[in-house]
Amino acid sequence: MNKPIPARLPLLIDGNWIQSNAKEWLDVTNPATGEVLTQAPYTTEAEQIKAIAAAKQAFLSWRDTPVPSRARIMLKYQALLKEHQETLAEILAEETGKTFEDAKGDVWRGIEVVEHAANIATLLMGETVENVASAIDCYSYVQPIGVCAGITPFNFPAMIPLWMFPLAIACGNTFILKPSEQDPITPCKLAELFEQAGAPKGVLQVIHGGREQVDFLLKDPDIKAISFVGSVPVGRHIYQTGTQYLKRVQAFAGAKNHMVVMPDANKSATINNIIGSSVGAAGQRCMAISVVVLVGEAQSWIPEIRDAMAKIKPGHWKNPQADYGPLISPAAKERVLGYIETGKKEGADCLLDGSQVTVDGYPHGNWVGPTLFANVTAEMSIYTDEIFGPVLCLVNVDHLDEAITLVNNCPYGNGTSIFTASGAAARKYQHEILVGQVGINVPIPVPLPFFSFTGWRSSFYGDLHAYGKQAVRFYTETKTITARWFDSDIEHAEQANMTIQLK
Repeated sequence: MNKPIPARLPLLIDGNWIQSNAKEWLDVTNPATGEVLTQAPYTTEAEQIKAIAAAKQAFLSWRDTPVPSRARIMLKYQALLKEHQETLAEILAEETGKTFEDAKGDVWRGIEVVEHAANIATLLMGETVENVASAIDCYSYVQPIGVCAGITPFNFPAMIPLWMFPLAIACGNTFILKPSEQDPITPCKLAELFEQAGAPKGVLQVIHGGREQVDFLLKDPDIKAISFVGSVPVGRHIYQTGTQYLKRVQAFAGAKNHMVVMPDANKSATINNIIGSSVGAAGQRCMAISVVVLVGEAQSWIPEIRDAMAKIKPGHWKNPQADYGPLISPAAKERVLGYIETGKKEGADCLLDGSQVTVDGYPHGNWVGPTLFANVTAEMSIYTDEIFGPVLCLVNVDHLDEAITLVNNCPYGNGTSIFTASGAAARKYQHEILVGQVGINVPIPVPLPFFSFTGWRSSFYGDLHAYGKQAVRFYTETKTITARWFDSDIEHAEQANMTIQLK
């Protein structure tokens, strides 16, 4: 775990960390400095075939490993993750630019899922009914499905891999992890700790690459399920291609998350939550608040929102005064800057413009300062598109019903929140809103692992969501047995039953 980062990241195949034979390698850079941290390979087809074969072979014995033994590995794993949380957070901060506290939070939310996986025995319990017919019992078992794969994004290189492989493996499957090529160091460290926890050879494989490697996983017949988190276009491609090849797919995609602010909300608490949830992690969260809907008299808060946001400063993760870090890449920065210019041209009022921000000592960082637009309308691209940067749009409405209609007309349905002192307003909002995850005076309502992460509409493609009971169902099949045992002293068989009715 404490080994230095190699110049070229290895692959984990069949229990061995091996150097790839790839001809193409991608630089993994520190987004605050532009420094190259390592290189990740575009895994060759032969290496992918070997990884899938190893996972398939390991499944034959792993599926028969007693459930308590699997759970004990997860107990050991969560203990190791806690022991190395700060080291993991430092690595994560280097390759993502997140502040140290935010990086620790990334690791911790993953640890919570591993703790949930340690309770796998109760989650795999089937059902039993005695005497469903005369001397006939019916019962069900929950069994693993085989080799599963996970394709994870750059913005949570600890939490999202830990959403996937611990639960899949605890259920008795084997797993192939293809982390984001932009920050694959942290996932490799997670895999090293998993080995230290006692994971058998071949249960987890780690490969690297881009679309070509992903498409190979989508089409290979030995992979039974695909888990993905990323953008809408890629999510649609993953879902359409994976299901075309008859796989189970859960594809978590983009978002445009709204916070509705009622005039009776606690002003100071609400403004603090607006700031943290909109520009925290440089806005690179799929659950970030990117639109605040000000209802009625709450529109008078705009100057105070602007003043509070103006105090927020980006910086290097080692600076404890930094509120958030850089964007992940120069391309991401250029994309966000393009939206800022577009918002101005579309007629929104730019109350704060972070496009020219700099950070002393880090001239090559992908910095974008907090940016605030007021008088945004639903036709503007800064409203319709997921910007994925520290850009907040303010929309004005007169009534709660108008806010509900606005949110429900948005094609995304990942998360939303309402800030209010009214139980009636909160109850109406949570009931009528067409979004999978709702917060009441909570800005980013990501559930704890005993619930599931339940984005709706264009934010999710599939049927069963991540972690919680739904993930266990995604990674398993149910086998139902109907059984009768004849007494040995019965001399004559009963009359043939010529119907489908159990008697």
